[in-house]
Amino acid sequence: MARRSILFTPGDRPEMCRKAPESGADVIIFDLEDAVAPQRKAEAREAVRDVLSDPDFDPDCEVCVRVNAIDAAAGTAAADDLDELLDDSEDALESLMLPKVDSPDDVRALVDELDDHDASLPVFALLESAAGILAAAEIAAVPATDALAFGAEDLAADIGATRSAEGLEVCYARERVVLAAAANDCAAIDTLVTDFENEERLREDADRSVRFGYDGKLAIHPAQIGPINEAFTPSAKEREWADRVFEAKREADAEGRGVFVVDGEMIDAPLIARAERIRDRGEAAEER
Repeated sequence: MARRSILFTPGDRPEMCRKAPESGADVIIFDLEDAVAPQRKAEAREAVRDVLSDPDFDPDCEVCVRVNAIDAAAGTAAADDLDELLDDSEDALESLMLPKVDSPDDVRALVDELDDHDASLPVFALLESAAGILAAAEIAAVPATDALAFGAEDLAADIGATRSAEGLEVCYARERVVLAAAANDCAAIDTLVTDFENEERLREDADRSVRFGYDGKLAIHPAQIGPINEAFTPSAKEREWADRVFEAKREADAEGRGVFVVDGEMIDAPLIARAERIRDRGEAAEER
């Protein structure tokens, strides 16, 4: 399953929700949390429910909803979101994003809420606080956690950091999320670029996400989807290199050799793993 690009759409804008699949995003997230004003939460829930339960809504991408935080104030809690959504739209809803995850107990609490509805959905755990970053491995280890997403803007606010284009102030946290996800076989989704009109910055940041080992990136505008998908799709040159690695490996295996040479470079297990990652990403992109 490709999760290169993950696009947020305000839940109280049903016309935008219906158009979101046209963006080309691998995952569309109908947002009931930060994108919706408190006084419009109930309206947003109804709007998202109507879209998801509409038989004419048949997107070719993963459909996710960002519910409100599990410990939010009464009237904006995840439980209220699920009460509205799971009555009619469970078949259309493929995953949930849980914001402000500080500990594995937050994910478990969401799972308990799902159990109350006889439902089971994979969870994107959004880590956007110091507590969440430090507990990343434990959060990723919860069986329902299917992906870790990094929220740099909220983290910076939580720790009192000043955001910069280089992102050095959140570099440790960014790497910690990738490590926790990889150790627990989760997808790792990198933070968004808030300046959606700055394509150059987006491309630079998306390339950095790929180098860090992320599987995809958050987006807040359809214009960001193309550059993100491009960054996370292996180039023809990379795929040709991977093909040469696999061909040379077959020959080496037949001869009983553990290491071999491709393009003058000694190939061993880590580089074979890199070739496999390129192949898997390329195949996932083709399926989209």
